[in-house]
Amino acid sequence: MKHRARGFTLIELVVTVAIVAILASVAVPLVELSVQRAREHELRTALRQIRGALDAHKRATDEGRVLARTGGSGYPRTLNELVDGVSDAKSPTSARIYFLRRLPRDPFNADRHLDPAETWGLRTYSSPPDAPAEGDDVYDVYSRSGRTGLNGEPYRQW
Repeated sequence: MKHRARGFTLIELVVTVAIVAILASVAVPLVELSVQRAREHELRTALRQIRGALDAHKRATDEGRVLARTGGSGYPRTLNELVDGVSDAKSPTSARIYFLRRLPRDPFNADRHLDPAETWGLRTYSSPPDAPAEGDDVYDVYSRSGRTGLNGEPYRQW
């Protein structure tokens, strides 16, 4: 009796590779969609944190805990002021009030060498919402990304 070596034929290998390629072509868009959803969630969370801290700074100014600048809006001059803290005007020991533990970065900004404050677009209190501009204070932040979200709205408008 002759013993024949068994193995895969070329056709079996080609069919197997074709099936794997089809499965990969279905999986890749799903993974990309999942990654985009995660980054969008991170953007929403970061915007909520920063905007909440900006509003807390404004409330503290209105309550007299943060010294208001003459003619100022009550909002911080920079985003880093939310992390670095400000002196509490009502504290006898000049304790500091901190509004954020750390400043989140814009998840759609690819430049990881930038300071987190530099990744955001800034809007001053005196600028209109449809034409945000930087100025003497930080009233709002927005993503500088030119991309559009899964909901069809540009990230700049979130």
